[in-house]
Amino acid sequence: MAAEPLTPTRFLELSDTELLAIGFSRQKARYGRALAAAVDSGALDLDGLDRLDDDDVQRALEAVPGIGPWTSTIYLLMALGRPDVWPVGDIALAVSVGEVKGLGSRPDAATMAELGEAWRPLRSVAARLLWHDYLARRGRAA
Repeated sequence: MAAEPLTPTRFLELSDTELLAIGFSRQKARYGRALAAAVDSGALDLDGLDRLDDDDVQRALEAVPGIGPWTSTIYLLMALGRPDVWPVGDIALAVSVGEVKGLGSRPDAATMAELGEAWRPLRSVAARLLWHDYLARRGRAA
């Protein structure tokens, strides 16, 4: 018997016990419910996000409790495939930039933003290459 698809409505029906049993913390369960409720009610139109500019996508996503700048930026880059996204708050990316640039330490968000300008308008490509570099230096496959 196949499991029923996990829709926002179905997610909202899951109990805390069920969510905890599959690895959700109580906080993540609250955030998951907030996201499911926003999608279920139409307050967040995931299918319509691709028609918005980057700033509007981030505003729409970050209006949901539990979604912050890192998540909204990664959504732009990974889910929407935007070509010029630079996730300044991503630790692995910052570590890789520090290593590649020979900085001796991980750059802060302001420095990351400044360094990212060199790769505009294809910062998403640079981010992906730098993530691969991060993994390769640690003997991990992408």
